[in-house]
Amino acid sequence: MNDDFNIIYEPPNPGEYNNLRLEGGMSGKSLEVATIGLKNSLFAVCLYQESRLIGMGRVIGDGGAFFQVVDIVVKPSYQGKGLGKVIMKEIMSYLDQHTYPGSYVSLIADDPANKLYEQFGFRYTYPGSHGMCRMY
Repeated sequence: MNDDFNIIYEPPNPGEYNNLRLEGGMSGKSLEVATIGLKNSLFAVCLYQESRLIGMGRVIGDGGAFFQVVDIVVKPSYQGKGLGKVIMKEIMSYLDQHTYPGSYVSLIADDPANKLYEQFGFRYTYPGSHGMCRMY
């Protein structure tokens, strides 16, 4: 992996956020929604090459009982270089320092990223439970 990037521990601006999500195959968000969501992050890590956002991840939740890992995305031209692992290591460092006994950390894993998350101790919840969502 080429270490020619900077790690910044704050959310990107809403425009950068949306552009990276769309490039990475994720859904876009309105600028209003992105602004509110990013501001309410418990933790954010961004990877920049020069001034270009090339990867990011966030933790959201109540800061005690529940945490959720979201927005793990790497610009397609940088995928396969270990940057997802860099992002997850930073997120796990945050979680190791800020969770409590009994805290529940969840995420939604798309294939093939589920293999990355397994490396950090995440396990499937089924058959005992199933992830569900409701989109607005």
